[in-house]
Amino acid sequence: MEDVRRIGRELKYSGRIVDVYEDRMLMPNGNIARWDYVAHRKGAAAVIPVLDNGNILMVKQYRNAIDRVTLEIPAGSRDSVTEPTIVCAARELEEETGYKSENLELLIQVATTVAFCNEKIDIYLARDLKPARQHLDENEFLDVGEYSLDELVSMIYSGEIQDSKTLGAILAYKEKFVNSRP
Repeated sequence: MEDVRRIGRELKYSGRIVDVYEDRMLMPNGNIARWDYVAHRKGAAAVIPVLDNGNILMVKQYRNAIDRVTLEIPAGSRDSVTEPTIVCAARELEEETGYKSENLELLIQVATTVAFCNEKIDIYLARDLKPARQHLDENEFLDVGEYSLDELVSMIYSGEIQDSKTLGAILAYKEKFVNSRP
């Protein structure tokens, strides 16, 4: 691939979670292209919580960007750029589902939207779940449900689940921990 080079970046909007820029890019043919770039400020973490019976805890919540309720694994932004993602994942697990775990393992890392955003999410597998206390943010409203892996995979292929972190987590978990069993 020939070199594409950024020759300028201008901040267009600064928000709570992201900053939006317009980049000027020098293309291999000498043209200058303008590209949108969304910088996710702190990074994020997510968790696929697997109960002792093999079912997975999921959250349903309204997502403004697509104007509908989605079914997702628990996730959230780090409190700071230095917060370890495993700490963030453990916090989001308890906050959103009311369960905690001392057994978190990195499952997969996902770059959510590589065409225009730098957001990366570290996704952890949580096992040995223990009941705790759900404590949602003031304006966070979600429902927690328990689903079998087969149900979730079916929802992926039917288009009911479209969230990239959730797709990646469920399929990676299935491949790494279910399909690979002897």
